Amino acid sequence: MGKQTPSSSRLKFPASRRLSGRRAFAAVYDLRLRKTLGPLTVYARANQLPHSRLGLSVSSRVGKAVTRNRIKRLLREAFRLNQHQLPTGYDWVIVVRPHEPLKLDAYADLLGKTTTNLQQRSVRP
Repeated sequence: MGKQTPSSSRLKFPASRRLSGRRAFAAVYDLRLRKTLGPLTVYARANQLPHSRLGLSVSSRVGKAVTRNRIKRLLREAFRLNQHQLPTGYDWVIVVRPHEPLKLDAYADLLGKTTTNLQQRSVRP
């Protein structure tokens, strides 16, 4: 393996950036801070960490396994590529409603709009 440059290491999606476990998801849902835009509903919760974490919830109603996995891959990639433009210090849970898979740019745009809106709403008095 070659030497990594700083720009390539910044765009990784390690396990520390993933939200997992029933309790972690429940904590985000319980706060009830959410925004729906298009086929995505994004829930947010501040996490006291220097980075954000992503959790995905894609039910079988969205489609067969191939479709669900494609949507999850695209959402993870949108998060990975835009993680430095998104608000930091939050746990994000994305719930996907049934739809035809969009392009990566469309998911990135939806993710950016919803996370920015939720971050602004969470800091209001």
